[in-house]
Amino acid sequence: MTDAITSANQWLNGIVWGPPMLILLMGTGILLTVLTGAVQFRHLGTALGEVLGKLRKKGTGEGSVTPFQAVATALASTVGVGNIAGVATAIFLGGPGALFWLWVSGLLGMATKYAEIVIALHYREKDAAGVMRGGAMYTLRKRGLGWLGAIFAGLTAVAAFGIGNMVQANSVAESLKASFGAEPWIVGLVLVVVAGAVILGGIKRIAAFAEVLVPFMCILYLVGGLVILILHAGALPGAFGLVFDSAFSGSAAAGGFAGATIMMALRYGVARGLFSNEAGLGSAPMVHAAANTDHPVRQGMYGIFEVFVDTLLVCTTTGLVILVTGVWDSGATGAALSVRAFETGLPGTWGDIIVTGGLVLFAFSTIIGWSYYGETGIVYLLGARSAFPYRLLWLVFIYLGATGSLHLVWDVADTLNGLMAIPNLVSVLISIPVLLRLQREFFGRGAGRVVGTDSG
Repeated sequence: MTDAITSANQWLNGIVWGPPMLILLMGTGILLTVLTGAVQFRHLGTALGEVLGKLRKKGTGEGSVTPFQAVATALASTVGVGNIAGVATAIFLGGPGALFWLWVSGLLGMATKYAEIVIALHYREKDAAGVMRGGAMYTLRKRGLGWLGAIFAGLTAVAAFGIGNMVQANSVAESLKASFGAEPWIVGLVLVVVAGAVILGGIKRIAAFAEVLVPFMCILYLVGGLVILILHAGALPGAFGLVFDSAFSGSAAAGGFAGATIMMALRYGVARGLFSNEAGLGSAPMVHAAANTDHPVRQGMYGIFEVFVDTLLVCTTTGLVILVTGVWDSGATGAALSVRAFETGLPGTWGDIIVTGGLVLFAFSTIIGWSYYGETGIVYLLGARSAFPYRLLWLVFIYLGATGSLHLVWDVADTLNGLMAIPNLVSVLISIPVLLRLQREFFGRGAGRVVGTDSG
């Protein structure tokens, strides 16, 4: 029975994370870039100013958390193991050119994430407990596709246990065992206690925690990477040349290297980029919908910032450190390749400390953020009373993930996570007229105008 499930999931996963889905996600990003007038490029300065200029300010509209707390919580979920292990895997399988296509997916993903958030804010609503909820499921219901919204909610609630919980907890346990000899069951208990103290308090406590943790962990990792890049500044021109040459010729991956073609660089770069920033999967809009803001487009600016940080800063740092230290073709892959790069780039044990610390913090933050996504899915299906039992079950699965080796569960969750993109993209594509109307309103009539969250 297990073999049959494994075989069926491998077949479905090949489709879900294969070329058709990547084309659909990239195609949506291109379409939204064109229709919004390249909003992610024209208004990148606006997005950076909106976020960095209002870090501690509360918005003026309805909502449960501040705009920055919303983006911090979303970043807690997206900045995860994929930023360390995923980028390294992309370079191992696709060559240095994968980094170029990761950038492309990030630039297009900015438009997709922006659109998802604007639409989610427009159609959001309060649940029975007074918490502002939103996401593809609510959009689809208001557009007459409630059955598809229920499918999305179900996929979210189930997939969260794997991709946002067990995989992350296992990564923390394995990393701490390898670096410090920590027993997985002890790590599991600590994770449950610390995560429980945050998650059981609901979205307000999650957001308040993410507001402090996310800037700290990102700065720690980026500063460590920046030090290495400064120490190896002479190798930077060659690294960029390797990236562009490999992206369009594949020559850098010759000599028996795993990623010997341009297509491999494109496929793995795009796939890992989308896996990292989650643009198109519909996850982040669920927490952005809880932000107190006066206009959907204003919060959409935070989505552009989110992908900018995740892909263009954190993922790029990982990729360039791997290239300038010359370890990209060492035969190592995943987190081991990133660890080797940082150990090579920094003296003593600092490299190992930064990567291990980054991986632990990134993974833990993902556990915290994804708990709210899964909770939103179950609340949509079963009502507000299901939120607290779901949080308790979440803690149980953290321990199981830290102490177990349930690869089949993780693989199935990865497939379900990818399947979330289909109903989410439907919700975005059918709402494009609403998106464009809100954008014209915000930029054409003044950014201070307050717009409700009606179902028009």
